[in-house]
Amino acid sequence: MIDLAIEGDYAEIVLNAPQKLNSLNEEALVGLDAAYQEAEQAGVRALLLRGEGRGFCAGRDISAVDPQSDDVLGYLGEKVTPLLQSMAQFPAPTFAAVHGACLGVGLGLAIATDVVYVAENAKIGSPFASLGATLDSGGHALFVERLGAHRTLDLIYTAELMSGQEAVTSGLFSRAVPAETLVSFAREKAHAAAQGATLAFRESKKLVAQIRDQRIGLWDSLTEENRSQAALCASDDYIEGFAAFQQKRTPTFRGQ
Repeated sequence: MIDLAIEGDYAEIVLNAPQKLNSLNEEALVGLDAAYQEAEQAGVRALLLRGEGRGFCAGRDISAVDPQSDDVLGYLGEKVTPLLQSMAQFPAPTFAAVHGACLGVGLGLAIATDVVYVAENAKIGSPFASLGATLDSGGHALFVERLGAHRTLDLIYTAELMSGQEAVTSGLFSRAVPAETLVSFAREKAHAAAQGATLAFRESKKLVAQIRDQRIGLWDSLTEENRSQAALCASDDYIEGFAAFQQKRTPTFRGQ
């Protein structure tokens, strides 16, 4: 159900249960976490997450869930949230190629990824009104921050879904791409990042997380930027980057 392929400095994780739109049960969550851990242990310098079939991920697999005995906190709080936190802390650039349904936990997977490219016809939102449930996996925080309270509640109350193009125009994700070129586009960008200055990318990732999660302001952020830049000065890639610029050639970064 969860496939992992590692090619040198690049990893690709595939949600591979197309018959159920890659919806995730507890076993799949464990497998996804294991794939990220394996990719981290392999020292990859970029990772792409995508889904097989007609959709990226339709959320939790509720086909066999009994709502009267369901351990919701166990699933969301003990399985989903730690996975999303681990994904967000992956020590290299992460990318997602999102097409079709991206809902519930699937939306959370996208939120926990650094760069999200979406198909123009992707479907993103909160379809839970018909289930008597509410948006989960970080959806409220993302929507309120990017869309505002009114549009967030509009999406929740109506259960209407945004297209990938609308989601990008609204500032939710990185870029909208034609569905037929989405995966090749995302792979190209992820492969390029895998050859980039990994330590510098890692510092930027930390800074962005501080600004988002700790709400640090301009001057605190500037101070952290200065510290990061000073720490990078001793890295091989920093030295190589300056040398390549001065010698008017393309740098060769090793992620060190």
